[in-house]
Amino acid sequence: MEEEADTGVSSRAERKASERAKILQRERERQIFTLVGRVLKKPEAERSEEEASVLQLHRETVEELCKRQVRRNVLKRKQEEVFDDADELKSKVRQLAVAVKQAKHLVVYTGAGISTAASIPDYRGPNGVWTQLQKGRTVSSSDLSKAEPTLTHMCIRMLHKEQLVQHVVSQNCDGLHLRSGLPRHALSELHGNMFIEVCTSCSPVREYVRLFDVTERTSLHRHGTGRRCSHCGGELRDTIVHFGERGTLEQPLNWKGAAEAAERADVILCLGSSLKVLKKYACLWCMNRPASKRPKLYIVNLQWTPKDDLAVLKIHGKCDDVLSILMEELNIQIPVYDRAEDPIFSLATHLQPEEVNSHTREVIAPRDGQEDCLPDSGEQAEEATAVHGGWFGRGYGKGRKKKKKAA
Repeated sequence: MEEEADTGVSSRAERKASERAKILQRERERQIFTLVGRVLKKPEAERSEEEASVLQLHRETVEELCKRQVRRNVLKRKQEEVFDDADELKSKVRQLAVAVKQAKHLVVYTGAGISTAASIPDYRGPNGVWTQLQKGRTVSSSDLSKAEPTLTHMCIRMLHKEQLVQHVVSQNCDGLHLRSGLPRHALSELHGNMFIEVCTSCSPVREYVRLFDVTERTSLHRHGTGRRCSHCGGELRDTIVHFGERGTLEQPLNWKGAAEAAERADVILCLGSSLKVLKKYACLWCMNRPASKRPKLYIVNLQWTPKDDLAVLKIHGKCDDVLSILMEELNIQIPVYDRAEDPIFSLATHLQPEEVNSHTREVIAPRDGQEDCLPDSGEQAEEATAVHGGWFGRGYGKGRKKKKKAA
């Protein structure tokens, strides 16, 4: 018995000693990395003999730190925004115009970059949501329902009307493609629409278009909006697909339309997207075909994208600037957004009387003289609380966790 007890005590002591040794080893390695890093920051001519011998003694650490610096420099270059000069931009857009005219089935992929002109933040730009959070900065809130379709949205709608664009696949949740007048059958909103909530208890799924952002109470894996279906009483949920989730709704995601459009496409035009998410959707790139039989790829983005090497043409310019020149080259007039013609007013569903105070988001108001089209949503809270869009929820959660840890 005594021997077993002694063995147990000995075993615990050995484990503790082993764990202590590992901790001390990690601390020594950390100190060496700090010392070597400090020496490497100095110009070679200013290093003392002792510092030079430190580098000789810890060559593996020097190599590792140099590799890390190379990776940081590459990442920094990828995050930098590059602008083509005016002449080069015009020349490239002329090439794009030729491709648009010759395309038999042109599909447009859009990202957050086409909505920045509407004061909606992107994700990975210099002032993007993820960029700011990675730097430990807070991201200012804004009421995204105040945004209106940009020049790029209106150009895309017109290109579809002129039968030059067959389908639009968007990562954006801001609903601006729909509000621009682009027909729903020609649109796939892969990550949902902030104005649409649905009842999945009904068959088929019943859709409710609202005049306000329905994501006030929703976040990652929590999609209930707090309102009820007027037909079956089931809880309504938003349509947003957060990072880490898999979208299963038929509409407004319209994956079927996106996959069919990609299958038929001979030209794909990517506007304002980093493509870091879209690249993962193999069905959008026809990767099962030989490279020579895939659609020709044209990219408009200020930053590096993982598809740059596969593109026929990469244009470094703001989407509104590029589309403005493109429409001029195609001799097509750019329509101006008119709120009186915004489809959302005719699509919107009235709130039930008991739900008029179910949200604090600002309601999109029609122009004067168009009040009859506005569903009666009751009196809004006197001061709408500044809250973030639901699809940013996970990112804001990361920011909050970092702050708590720091505290």
